Amino acid sequence: MPDAIFAHPRLAPVYDAFDGDRDDLAAYLTIAGELGARHVLDIGCGTGCLAILLAGSGRTVVGVDPAEASLEVAKSKDRTGRITWVHGDATALPALGADLAVMTGNVAQVFVTDDDWSRTLRGVHAALRSGGHLVFETRRPGFRAWEEWAADTAPVTLDVPGVGPVERRFEVTGVSLPLVSFRYTYRFLADGGVVTSDSTLRFRDRDEVETSLATTGYRVLDVREAPDRPGREFVFVAERVS
Repeated sequence: MPDAIFAHPRLAPVYDAFDGDRDDLAAYLTIAGELGARHVLDIGCGTGCLAILLAGSGRTVVGVDPAEASLEVAKSKDRTGRITWVHGDATALPALGADLAVMTGNVAQVFVTDDDWSRTLRGVHAALRSGGHLVFETRRPGFRAWEEWAADTAPVTLDVPGVGPVERRFEVTGVSLPLVSFRYTYRFLADGGVVTSDSTLRFRDRDEVETSLATTGYRVLDVREAPDRPGREFVFVAERVS
């Protein structure tokens, strides 16, 4: 089941406001151009920020996400109806013949078991054309981002259009590497409503990710820095080879 931050009908509409400017997405648009990708699959598309950018560049885009509330937000942005939105996950996709599949943000880290991660990679593999590419990011364990998160717990309050003032609090609730758990608590100040969302991410090192890709039919072409977060992320560029 997707986390409440994406799936709860009160949280999905405020997600973009708290997520801020998505400076990280420009790199994926550049990579799509570099790879000559015209048909792109956005896995864990969330509220559709990248899918909208890709479609705006003239590409055919499929956005897939298991959180229906986030998909509803995404659809509201797709005013021309150009994007195909799929409620589900990568394991149930048909053979789309996509040129490129992407996973941005923390998507690749929500698969905390080896089985779930392998099933996802195989599902993406089936949705790509032969020679298609998979590009995704994952946080470097060595950077120990959870220590930075634990030190920054000051509440943030935003006046969200159409919703009103919302306070968000964050706390790291558990570190048992390779798993890190955390909780968001949202307080809707207009009516006093409180909604919490618990999440767990898995931090995989580079060798572990490369091995998982090799065993599910990919060849790693490159491992890059995230341009907006040097030293914090691995960005994997892999090709379907079987």
